[in-house]
Amino acid sequence: LERSLRKSKETVSPVALEQYPELARAQGVFVTLRKHGELRGCIGRIETNEPLAKTVPVVALDAALHDTRFRPVSPEELADLHVEVSVLTSPAQVHDAKEIIAGRDGVILEYFGHSGVFLPQVWEETGWTREEFLRELASQKAGLPPDAWKYAALYTFQDQIFEEPVDSR
Repeated sequence: LERSLRKSKETVSPVALEQYPELARAQGVFVTLRKHGELRGCIGRIETNEPLAKTVPVVALDAALHDTRFRPVSPEELADLHVEVSVLTSPAQVHDAKEIIAGRDGVILEYFGHSGVFLPQVWEETGWTREEFLRELASQKAGLPPDAWKYAALYTFQDQIFEEPVDSR
């Protein structure tokens, strides 16, 4: 983000994949940006054929510049941003909403060409019940009536979160 937004010519040596073989894996990933604790951007890829080492920088830049809920991040904001990277497991379809575990599972909803996703962190951030979570997923993210989740295909995934330390200034 620093290099791209500041248009810096500074080069960063590539991550040695032999030192971090997990970065060579193709896994879904989301990058969440927060400014002073408030959401500032969040974009991801549920599934990809690209390795994490390639996907994370692209998704981070997308979160900063292309989350349509927000204006693009400016270089002046970089010092105030907190970056969180969520590496996803492969989605698995559930056949009963009772299989969804609050706090552990992220959920993908698909219904007649509409889809939406909530990361597992949404449980903690909102305190919603399972039904509230699914109703909001259907209406907020998929643009469907709140009860559409009852008829939709539901998939769960988990994530592993990597984040920089929160600055205690």
